[in-house]
Amino acid sequence: MSVPNGAPFVSLLHARGRGGVGAALSLALFAGVILDGPRAYAADPAQKVARLAYVDPYSPSSTPAATSAFWARLQELGWVRGQNLIVETRWAEGRIDRLPALMAEVVANKVDVIVTRGTPATIAAKNATSTIPVVFASMGDPVGSGVATSLAKPGGNLTGLSSESSDLGGKWLEILQEAVPRLSAVAVVSNPDSAYVRNIRKRLESAAKTRGLKLLFVEVRELGALPAAFQQARRQAQAALVLADPLMFSQPEKVTKLAARNGLPAVYTFRAFADSGGLMTYGADTTTLFQRAAHYVDKILRGAKPAELPIEQPTQFKLIVNLKAAKALGLTFPESILLRADEVIR
Repeated sequence: MSVPNGAPFVSLLHARGRGGVGAALSLALFAGVILDGPRAYAADPAQKVARLAYVDPYSPSSTPAATSAFWARLQELGWVRGQNLIVETRWAEGRIDRLPALMAEVVANKVDVIVTRGTPATIAAKNATSTIPVVFASMGDPVGSGVATSLAKPGGNLTGLSSESSDLGGKWLEILQEAVPRLSAVAVVSNPDSAYVRNIRKRLESAAKTRGLKLLFVEVRELGALPAAFQQARRQAQAALVLADPLMFSQPEKVTKLAARNGLPAVYTFRAFADSGGLMTYGADTTTLFQRAAHYVDKILRGAKPAELPIEQPTQFKLIVNLKAAKALGLTFPESILLRADEVIR
């Protein structure tokens, strides 16, 4: 979508949903910042061959709809793989420790732009280069992670889309309280080495205190620790919040099966977990984020500077509930949850 030159706007994309906590993603931009200005179209894709690197901390099988949407939108914008676009892809398969080496490879190959997913990959990109433009398709808190100076003016060579908002932690706990009767303790199953987890912990603790909930942080640094982690969560809490980092996201089916095996109602941060049998997910629409990331890449390849492209944040999120998972747990969703759900898996 394009706007007339010089016309300020607040929202570039607004998809209608059913309201409440869930609806299709609407991305808020800062008023007066024009992404489709004349300098963004300095180059003609037909006359230029660009080199793009895509570095992902997960595996090719994770959120395939989102990555497919990215490539499809990029082609709609005039960049076709194998014609005027050369692409290098790197997958860390859930191992954060591999990201620095993967990033060093693409930097050495002198690509024109690097696309990342997730906080760890974006931080690895920041550490690897201060000159090659980087577009993050989805990450946690860009400012808190040290990736950007501010959302309005990132100030460096990185920009893109955040999947987080300040009250997201409170919403996860709110949904759990509505779904699980007499909830008093929640186990937060997460990787303490994740920058995203470290950044959101204080906000979660504050939200839990407001809601009268006790939080138990269950640490998982390797996949082999997952069974013991969910057993601990079952002993000490009535429900769980699973914070997805590359480790968790590499095995969503294993994670959701362990939660179910331990009879633990859980809310997850991305829809891939609901598709893998998880009870509930609440978060930004990853497919929409990736589509928007393609626009950032397009603008940069046409001459725009990352430092001048504001970081977008979602203002609405999708709630997805899984009735099959609820039945297996002997849980009945209250009407308040079902009415607010954007999607119900039966």
